Amino acid sequence: MKEYKYKINGNDYKVSIGDIDHNIATVEVNGVPYKVEIEQKKAAPVVIKSVKPTAAPRTATGDKVISKPTVSAGQSAVKAPLPGVIIDVKVKVGDTVAPNDVVAILEAMKMENNINAGKSGVVKAICVNKGDSVLEGNDIIIIE
Repeated sequence: MKEYKYKINGNDYKVSIGDIDHNIATVEVNGVPYKVEIEQKKAAPVVIKSVKPTAAPRTATGDKVISKPTVSAGQSAVKAPLPGVIIDVKVKVGDTVAPNDVVAILEAMKMENNINAGKSGVVKAICVNKGDSVLEGNDIIIIE
């Protein structure tokens, strides 16, 4: 039996919901039992339309998706350690970073994770936008 406490217009109510048999529920309000009929509503049909994109995909912020740059010799990519959503990008192209500098913040499993540069260098490319979803191993930034 599930119990709930409500306060309505300053009055306290203790409501217990017991068994539900077909559309009749056994409900107790402040110790007084009731039989409650549950109204069955018909769900409206769901219509799914297939829409083809007419323009380049966009992120949640409306920015165009950044094309994935290639990593060449002398460069390294800072990769997403786990799947999540990019909450913030803390650097810009041309910024100099140290190994422990935070370059992005990734939200994963309702926790914010600081993503560090991992090596010293200059930011050559940013592969994500704020609000983008990333998978484990996706490039976040390129450092030279």
